[in-house]
Amino acid sequence: MVDFQQALVSVALYFWGSSPAVSPPFGFPASGNGLWYSEPAVNWSMQYLPIGNGYLGATINGNPVSDRIHLNIESLWTGGPFADPNYNGGNHQPSEQSNLTSQLARIRDTIFGSSNGTIEGVEPLPVYQGVFGSYASPGYLNINRTGSGNFTNYARWLDMDNAVLKTVWTEPSGSFNRTYFCSNPTRACTVHTVSSTPGGFTANYSFSSLAGLPTRNITCLDSSTIHLRGFVGSPGMLYEILGSVQQFGPANSSASCITDATSGTAILVVDGSTEAWISWVGGTEYSMETGNAASRYTFKGPDPHNELVVLLSKVSAQNVAASLAIHIADYHSALGGFSLNIGQRFEGTKTTSELRKEYKTDVGNPYLEWLLFNYGRYMLAESTRSSLPANLQGIWITVSLILSRSRPIKRKCHLLDANINVQMNYWAAEMTNMKVTLGLWEYMEKTWAPRGAETAMILYNAAHGWVTHNEMNIFGHTGMKGFEGWNTAAWANYPESAAWMMIHAYDHFDYTNDVTWWRAQGWPLVKGVAQFWLDHLVEDRYSKDGALVTAPCNSPEQAIVTFGCSHSQQLIWQLFEAVEKAFGVAGDNDTAFLHEVRTKKLKLDKGVRIGSWGQLQEECVLGWEKIWRAACWAQLHNSTEFYHILTYAIERNFAENLWSLYYPFLDDPIFQIDANLGYPAAVLNALVQAPDTSSLSDTLDVTLLPALPSAWATGSIVGARIRGGMTLGLTWSNGKAVRASLSVDPVARVRHVRLLYAGNPWLHSLLL
Repeated sequence: MVDFQQALVSVALYFWGSSPAVSPPFGFPASGNGLWYSEPAVNWSMQYLPIGNGYLGATINGNPVSDRIHLNIESLWTGGPFADPNYNGGNHQPSEQSNLTSQLARIRDTIFGSSNGTIEGVEPLPVYQGVFGSYASPGYLNINRTGSGNFTNYARWLDMDNAVLKTVWTEPSGSFNRTYFCSNPTRACTVHTVSSTPGGFTANYSFSSLAGLPTRNITCLDSSTIHLRGFVGSPGMLYEILGSVQQFGPANSSASCITDATSGTAILVVDGSTEAWISWVGGTEYSMETGNAASRYTFKGPDPHNELVVLLSKVSAQNVAASLAIHIADYHSALGGFSLNIGQRFEGTKTTSELRKEYKTDVGNPYLEWLLFNYGRYMLAESTRSSLPANLQGIWITVSLILSRSRPIKRKCHLLDANINVQMNYWAAEMTNMKVTLGLWEYMEKTWAPRGAETAMILYNAAHGWVTHNEMNIFGHTGMKGFEGWNTAAWANYPESAAWMMIHAYDHFDYTNDVTWWRAQGWPLVKGVAQFWLDHLVEDRYSKDGALVTAPCNSPEQAIVTFGCSHSQQLIWQLFEAVEKAFGVAGDNDTAFLHEVRTKKLKLDKGVRIGSWGQLQEECVLGWEKIWRAACWAQLHNSTEFYHILTYAIERNFAENLWSLYYPFLDDPIFQIDANLGYPAAVLNALVQAPDTSSLSDTLDVTLLPALPSAWATGSIVGARIRGGMTLGLTWSNGKAVRASLSVDPVARVRHVRLLYAGNPWLHSLLL
């Protein structure tokens, strides 16, 4: 990686012309809704720009002579049953259940019998992770050509109005325009290059691998199609990519697949064309449909080849303009008609990297803050809407995350860290009307619930329901994941993860009023997790007050093992409330279950006890922590602290490509997407709040501008979603709300709603 980056710098120094662009390039969105740069990218995590369609991802450097595109396939993982057929999702053997029941009782006895209600660990409940695996990359697509001299008028930009990335440049032989996009309807990605000079474009398209991966076969499928096929490990999952090149130009122009004499592998060659485009599709043999006991948890589906051939033939039959139009329309639909204005001004005199470098805490810049809001929604739309949800890197990962890091960093490459990260990824989805969550529910239904029921029984002796823990992969790893040489409890003892996600499932129903979905998928998931907690709660034998608590528990990623953690108790309380509120429309006649939920909810410890001392906590380090804290300050209606921590996060944790960075002061910092995707929710929480109520009979208060920063004195919201299936429009000026509108979907449940502004009713209460 370092050598490659140095090579790119050398190329830039040799070829670069006089001055970078000082105004936005032609074609940049007039709205200003884009990221814009005057040089190619060099560092992946700080400069590359992303495109994706949920199934595939790509990150691009935009170099005119050596355009290197990192490729991703959503289901390409090392480990799991493809690496070891005995992989069992981190569970103990069924024969261990009796001993584990005794050990759990011993742990609880020790906690309740200790002087302060704590112990140091939860061994032997965790299981070493085994072949847990990691999200992987199949390598790179390289577009190489020989330049005709120095480059001038270079620009690259990401158009977030249309989900299109572009690069333009000029050299002695002419000007060039390159467009990149990944389409969800076609499940393909396309790179289209146009030369201003007829016949002025000649280039090679080739695949290159990642260090440490087994050798792949790269051959010509036909005269214009390249075929990459390999395994991610030895043994490991099968994956495949097909890429087809087409061109237009003078009579002697051509595009073909040949075998390269030097490497012995296939490459695509475009010669003397005016325009050329490559489209690629990719897939693996992974399938969630076989992630169950009946299929022996193989997670193995059909060979992807035949499906990919069909997909590629369909996209190849379309011209680029038609494919692009389909993609843009689909992207607009995914965004759901929402828009935000916070008084931003696009002046177009500085690139995004310049704006980022000048950004200061508390001073801020509404334009950059607005871009980050839209960027979070863009990346969520581009990394999901497929069979798997957005992971800790969305859908974008590179080799340095998998192979070049020490153990503490490697653990950040799993799919879902379900003690905040996956939740944060989807915070903004319902609030901003995004159509992106169906893959999330499918994933939980088909990979969490089946094996999670086994974990509940074997590990916790729970006869009903299912459970998961902190770190999950795509192979149903629901057990308590142990680490050698680590305080395992801090990372592994988190059976609350599914309870937290079930609150998201309930929220989806509450925002959409989709009764059909709730009955078919949402309710069975929620009920299963609630059943586990009904079995798992125990009486508090430390306080001896008859309250029900979870034991043992850890606050997320904290070492102390105790009972009745505030976080745990409050999540379970919310879960039980969701059951009560949505039972009536679930089509379920299990009234005994509802009665047990209500009875145990009344006995549930609230998780908060007031002590006689306090402590000073320092500001957080990581980006996701800051964004979460900003959302909390907004919830407290403190606009000053909200804006302070939001701007502090931008200055400290966001790179010039506006990616959020994990430990940003490393030489090659790691990209983690949770702060990016949580950012829009934190911002919107400062502008409108409608927190859930304990009962449907309680008034739902919708508060307008609860934490509006003075920097955003004028603005508007179009299409914000509110619980109960409502849509809000809002306009404000000089720091004051001036107009609000509320429309209501077909009603699934009666709610009493009140609009509040500055502590007073905005309208009379409405019965909906």
